[in-house]
Amino acid sequence: MTAADAEPVVGLRGVSLVRDDMEVLEGIDLVVSRGDALGIIGPNGGGKTSLLRVMLGMERPTRGDVRLFGQPIATFREWRRVAFVAQHATHFDPAFPASVEEVVLLGRVSRRGLFRWFTDEDREAAAWAIEHCGLKGYEHRRMGRLSGGEKQRVFIAKALAAQPELLVMDEPTTGVDRESQRRFYDLIRDMNKEHGITIVLVSHDLGVVSAELDRIVCLNRTLFYDGDPRAVDIDEILARLYGGEPRALVHAH
Repeated sequence: MTAADAEPVVGLRGVSLVRDDMEVLEGIDLVVSRGDALGIIGPNGGGKTSLLRVMLGMERPTRGDVRLFGQPIATFREWRRVAFVAQHATHFDPAFPASVEEVVLLGRVSRRGLFRWFTDEDREAAAWAIEHCGLKGYEHRRMGRLSGGEKQRVFIAKALAAQPELLVMDEPTTGVDRESQRRFYDLIRDMNKEHGITIVLVSHDLGVVSAELDRIVCLNRTLFYDGDPRAVDIDEILARLYGGEPRALVHAH
């Protein structure tokens, strides 16, 4: 293992965020190692999306240190190594005249840059991502004609086309049916186990994420569990997440 391989992909130390005189995040310590598949669980308003924004440099923490691939977030420039699927990405204007292939090709912009023609390499990467996400034959279909689950796979394919080392997703299964959720988690496992992509996934669905991922972080303004979802009483975690004041339980990772 090289020093680069050993370096955490994400590192947060003592991170707090105050917004409009309210403490949104408090004293977050979190390390995401290469090859992790991490689910961040918490209630609405508990700081999950804010944590992702701080992690990806979209918002500066009030206190604390944030690093990506060992580099301070303020000076990190290798964004081609990171792909992000935002919350509500599937809420796509049905009148927008974009095809599946065109949307997936946009994932190559982080590597190619704006205002440059797509190359054969770009098109091959997009074709691989489309096939890998089960969208072969959909290349020329308009986005507005797709189901919620199909749109979800398009945006994951767009992220994969960038060939990232870290894939971050915010509530990726919101609004999709149970079968689409099953296909999504099959795809996540494959990306993580077969292709070595580090996964960070935000959700409010503790039951599903606990069954599908090997590591969860529970967050309600402060981080109060980090480890194996099978190592704790899920009912107790739910009580801490959705009722009562959060307190430190375990930091097992």
